[in-house]
This record gives sequence, C-alpha cells and structure tokens, in this order.
Amino acid sequence: MISVNDLRAGTTYEENGQLLQVLSFEHIKVGRGSANIKVKVRNIRSGSTMERSYINTAKVQDVAVNKREMQFLYKDDDSCYFMHPQTYEQVAIPVALLPEHQFLKEGESFSVSFLNQEPLSVLLPPKMVFKVVETGPAIKGNSATNVFKDAVLENNIKTKVPLFINTGDTIRVDTRTGSYTEKAN
Repeated sequence: MISVNDLRAGTTYEENGQLLQVLSFEHIKVGRGSANIKVKVRNIRSGSTMERSYINTAKVQDVAVNKREMQFLYKDDDSCYFMHPQTYEQVAIPVALLPEHQFLKEGESFSVSFLNQEPLSVLLPPKMVFKVVETGPAIKGNSATNVFKDAVLENNIKTKVPLFINTGDTIRVDTRTGSYTEKAN
C-alpha cells in the first residue's frame, strides 16, 4: 500500500480490480480540515480516463511495474509491435490501449511498462522530431503577429506551425498535445 500523497504522473496502482495510471496529480488544501488529493487517471486495460478524489490519509494498492527499453518495429490495424534489442523477443500491444500510437516511429526505442509479462503502456519522450511532408506557402506580410498554418507530418498528424516552416523541414512536437514547439536542426 502507498499513500495517495506519493502518487505522481506515470504511477500505476490498483483500485477495485482496475489498473490505473496517473496522468495528473493535484494537492488541494482549503482552509481548515484535511487536504484532498485529486488525480486524473487512465484505466490501462480499457483506455478510459476519469478523475478520482482521495482524502490526504488514504492509501492505494501499488503495483510492481517493470519497464524495458524496446524498439518499435511496425504497426498494423490492430496492434503495435515492439522488440527487445538483446533477446529479440517480440511483443504486440493493441492499438486501443495506446492513445499515443501515432507518435511511434519505426526503429526508435521506447520504454514499455509490463505487469508480469503483460505489456501495459508505452512511455513517450515529452518531445519528438518529425519531418513536415506537406504545408502551405508563407504569405508575405502576415508576420506582424504569431500566425500559424496547417502542416501534415511524416506520421500523418496534422498540426499548426509558424509561417517560416516549409515542406521538408524538421520540427519538434510536444507528444502530450501534438503541438509544434520549435524547429529542429
């Protein structure tokens, strides 16, 4: 058992037979009385997200999750396939359990969480580099304010980029929001 005060983003715990992963954590103390802990969690098996509220002294059942670095191989309609680089062991994770599957790039290594031998989730870096495959031309004279235009990235994600970004440029994208952060070299 762990205290709810120890929950942080990425922590996995069990409640009522459900495996829950913390997405966000908030400690709320209002005037007199005990503090409340609000967490936004994702049910790992169903993929649904919900908010939970606990009193400051509550405890939850911790889960021993192992993390392994695995190489992303490919994705089909149903699953994403990963391989352990030393043992060549392959693991398939259903696409429904990976809301961030569009950010996976073939050949890159990612941290995969396991409960016993069951793969649970993939931890993405906060920012990743992608190539712009399609974007409109910059319109001269529209640069007095922060003006953005639509762009399609190599992984078919659509995002907004500044006017100076052209087709063929590489940019950094925030994997939590899918938004442009900076131009990459």
